[in-house]
Amino acid sequence: MTDDEILLGLALTVVLATGSQILAGKLRVPALIILLPVGFAAGAVTDVVRPDKLLGPDFSNLVSLSVAVILYDAGLGLDLRKLAHHTRGIVGRLLLYGVLLTFFVTGTVAPAMFGMPLRVAAMLGMILVVSGPTVVGPILDFVRPSDKVRRILIWEGTLTDPIGAILGALTFHAVASSHRIDIGRGYQLGQFAISLAFGLVGGAVGTALLWFALRTLRLGETLGTLAQLAVVIGVSAGCDILRDDTGLIAAILAGLAAANIRGFDMPSRRPFFETLVQLIIGLLFISISSTVTPASLVPVLLPALGLIAILVLVVRPLVALGAAAHTDLSRGERAFVGWMHPRGIVAAATASAFSSGLVERGVAGAAKILPVTFLVIVGTVLLYALTAAPMARRLGVVKEEGRRVLLVGGEPWVVDLGRALRSAGLDVLMWAGLDEERERIKGAGMDLAKGELLATAINPGARVEGVTAVFLATDDDDFNALASIVMQDTVEGPVYRVGPPHDSHGVVAPYTGGDILFGRSLVRHVLAERYGRGARFIVQPATAPLPQEHDTLFVVRADHRLDPVTERKPATPQKGDTVVLLGPTPTAAGQ
Repeated sequence: MTDDEILLGLALTVVLATGSQILAGKLRVPALIILLPVGFAAGAVTDVVRPDKLLGPDFSNLVSLSVAVILYDAGLGLDLRKLAHHTRGIVGRLLLYGVLLTFFVTGTVAPAMFGMPLRVAAMLGMILVVSGPTVVGPILDFVRPSDKVRRILIWEGTLTDPIGAILGALTFHAVASSHRIDIGRGYQLGQFAISLAFGLVGGAVGTALLWFALRTLRLGETLGTLAQLAVVIGVSAGCDILRDDTGLIAAILAGLAAANIRGFDMPSRRPFFETLVQLIIGLLFISISSTVTPASLVPVLLPALGLIAILVLVVRPLVALGAAAHTDLSRGERAFVGWMHPRGIVAAATASAFSSGLVERGVAGAAKILPVTFLVIVGTVLLYALTAAPMARRLGVVKEEGRRVLLVGGEPWVVDLGRALRSAGLDVLMWAGLDEERERIKGAGMDLAKGELLATAINPGARVEGVTAVFLATDDDDFNALASIVMQDTVEGPVYRVGPPHDSHGVVAPYTGGDILFGRSLVRHVLAERYGRGARFIVQPATAPLPQEHDTLFVVRADHRLDPVTERKPATPQKGDTVVLLGPTPTAAGQ
């Protein structure tokens, strides 16, 4: 290719990857649904986006390092404190049963369905055991299942990727070096243990380097992000040089360590790192799918549909049934876990690398691995993306919207406001820092959050599970302002704060953006003063006569969604709604 063609190909790949993800975001669908057909179409129309033409044999090494960065980022989102004993057991069984059953079933049916040798079918079966957080996460974000189900599926999807990649590498070497798979003699199990050991050592080295960079050197957001990127790529590359595909284990272990070891000085926000991960995902899917030609899909299309049906309707339900047996999962939760196993980026990356390697070695039937994997990825993602939401509703595992709110503050008027919201049919959770305020919350019969909840909430890798909205109403305006910024990424819904006094000279509060509760007139000290003079919160149907000199604070919709009145948006009540008001003071009422 000429220099101009290479330049055009690189630019077009970036544009297609970015545009596809923007379109997917607007359509509220997993980006994979757009990325794969766009990359496939681009590869069919032009050769300039094909990685084998742009980068040659070095593309597989770039894929390995890119996937390591993705898995490190996924590891940062896994909090071991939330992996309770029963959840840990379910995830472990899902991994074990899923790998074994997917491998053996695919290896058994693929020779007859695709006309490939048994050893190639074994390679295909090992590639298809993986799932991945990059595709599971967006689907779950759209469906919003219960927290327990979400944790199980995210943990499974994240941990199965490095395990599947390592097992795939071992299977690849067995297939490439002999005419059969030597499983029975235990050789492959020993090789897996050696690879795992290399990954563990690499993860420990990566953790030590991250500690030095983030804890000892105290690097800020920009330099801290660069240091993380350098450590992950360096350690992953070093592990892969010593032993193939062990870098993925090192990467995810480093992410897990950084997210769970106390004392890590992680940047509060990682916009550059998160943007980089999204770009890498888009580039990989566009590049890999562009190598799949229409001619390679036609012969395997119908058999691939049959394989998808077997994986979705037989293999996954059996895996979930065995993993969830004798657990506290409800019948609906078990069924939904059995209806969620899309394939993602690691399946595409390993299929691309292993298929080309076997083709170069002249292994018959190896050229079918990539198109079959491509169709399984597209088929499972489309199927689960289109059916997950109605299936979750039918099984009763969808989290109810807008019902659980976190009210932060412990002054008398805040506690009374929490009681009013609860009487309006909402599930209210409260938090306060002072012992006196916490006792006041308990005395009012309100649910008190654990003491470390707010510290968890401002951890960038954590997630305030079950909370759909946060209202910050402490007597420290600067705290409210800072917490409203930091908590945006750890709560599923919006974060609001009461306004500071107009003549405030606080360090942060007067100069911070964000939506202010109740507008500029009902700021914090005004609410407290009116409550102190006898004004009380009133909960009544929207159709009931309104008291004089009242202020509308919240509208609780008929479906229990909570709409607060804010500086930017008034909440207009409708028939069937409930309103929460701040009534007049006794003096004003008597005039």
